[in-house]
Amino acid sequence: MVQLIESWWKRSVVYQIYPRSFMDSNGDGIGDLQGIISKLNYLEKLGVDVIWLSPVYDSPNDDNGYDIRDYQAIMQEFGTMKDFEQLIDEAKLRGIRIVMDLVVNHTSDEHAWFVESRSSKNSRYRDYYIWRDSKDEHPPNNWGSIFSGSAWEKENATNSYYLHLFSKKQPDLNWEHEPLRNDIFNMMTYWLEKGIGGFRMDVINFISKDPQLPDGEMQHEQFFGDGSPSFINGPKIHTYLREMNEKVLRHYDVLTVGEMPGAKTEDARIYTDPNNGEVDMVFTFEHMNLDSGPLEKWDIKPLDLVELKRNLEKWQLALHQIGWNSLYWNNHDQPRIVSRFGDDGFYREMSAKMLAICLHMLQGTPYIYQGEELGMTNVKFNSMDDYRDIETLNMYKEKRQQGITHEVIMSSIYAKGRDNARTPMQWTPDGGFTTGTPWIQMNINTSTINAEQALADQASIFYTYQKLIRLRKEYDIITHGNFQLLLPDHPHLFVYKRQIDREEWLIVTNFSEKQEQLEWNELDVQHKNWKVIISNYETPKVNEDIMEVRPYEAFVLAFERR
Repeated sequence: MVQLIESWWKRSVVYQIYPRSFMDSNGDGIGDLQGIISKLNYLEKLGVDVIWLSPVYDSPNDDNGYDIRDYQAIMQEFGTMKDFEQLIDEAKLRGIRIVMDLVVNHTSDEHAWFVESRSSKNSRYRDYYIWRDSKDEHPPNNWGSIFSGSAWEKENATNSYYLHLFSKKQPDLNWEHEPLRNDIFNMMTYWLEKGIGGFRMDVINFISKDPQLPDGEMQHEQFFGDGSPSFINGPKIHTYLREMNEKVLRHYDVLTVGEMPGAKTEDARIYTDPNNGEVDMVFTFEHMNLDSGPLEKWDIKPLDLVELKRNLEKWQLALHQIGWNSLYWNNHDQPRIVSRFGDDGFYREMSAKMLAICLHMLQGTPYIYQGEELGMTNVKFNSMDDYRDIETLNMYKEKRQQGITHEVIMSSIYAKGRDNARTPMQWTPDGGFTTGTPWIQMNINTSTINAEQALADQASIFYTYQKLIRLRKEYDIITHGNFQLLLPDHPHLFVYKRQIDREEWLIVTNFSEKQEQLEWNELDVQHKNWKVIISNYETPKVNEDIMEVRPYEAFVLAFERR
């Protein structure tokens, strides 16, 4: 057996908590830190090693915590610093590390730095943000915000514009300014000294902008230019990340994952190569964009499984023995995967287990989003008044102004809206999230999809995830084995092989409700003396000649190579 020195996070599984929607301890309808503490035994039973905590910093909540007012204070709705320190200690007793969300592309417009920056062109904090004068009474360039509208907001007090790639209440920080970088590094050290286990870095590859801020290309029927070539993987991004590593991260044994929209495999090889000292892994968005049309995420198209297989193959091969992959289907910005790539009706449980097995047998560090282990589904609210996500609300307003019908817009929101992921965690048949009124409505299916029932049923989705987490710790082949895609052009089956030394595993997953049949001679594996590692049906229908693959079936067979 190959003996390899490895970082602890290579066998870890991360569980993302969106605090506002996880568990409310005081009846105000908002999840909080004490609520998380009360459910640590549940997470210990699941077997996860790391909790990634979406932002808990002080925030006015324009973008649900991703607009930070004070980096070194806890949002009052979530609790106190004492509660946070208790969470670290209680998690540590259960062998769980806490990873924080690092949001340093932008702050809230209520952050003390920005309040000072906007007050005067002579402020010592002026250069903490990106300010430009108008161009013939127009914004400095034609960039559009990711949250709709212009990416520039005029500040009348100084008759100039500030850049905001997201909400106008989220001004972008100016990483060219060394005092700003030093303040951020000091803030990171503050949290690391409290004992956290690392950082998930929000849109971290946006922090370096082309200082010329050129106009972006105008797409058909779009009101604003696409500025992304000037800020995605910008000119100094590697310099800034290496400085962050040198001054802060290398002094601690922690996990770092960079959210990097637009990063390709060639970028990720640089970002995650440990010799470069940048980040341990990245979140790619490529596989999450495969069911979107060419213009935007709201332009929905059916998933082409062949495209998904080719994409995941590309990432598996590109980073093998160079960097490291993060593996995810869900997060707080993505719709529920069982509704998206599976079947949230008759085959909900089978397809949820299939998707879990398919992902967790890949090389990388898996991320589970709260409720994924229960097979939680997308939601269809009756009224726009029930939605809370700023991106969704802004998009709806803009599309209606363009004359697009309510029904057409809602079909996109039902499929891709971020509130699909943000409905409260379903603990019991009657909800169990709060004794009060939740900040956003519960999904109406909590009576049939909830943790209480899942824990009582040994055949539930929960226990499939529990077993997958355990397998990752037991078998080197999952962490270090080679990857080989089989049947790349099959429209319904995702079949691949993992191999290390003389050990070989065959992973077979069916992304459809069709029954499929495979002959062994179609597969590049020897087919004697196999054993079943995991399956979502009671027993795979496999014999010496063929295998029957039932609707949304998944199984893993292990062989010893001759």
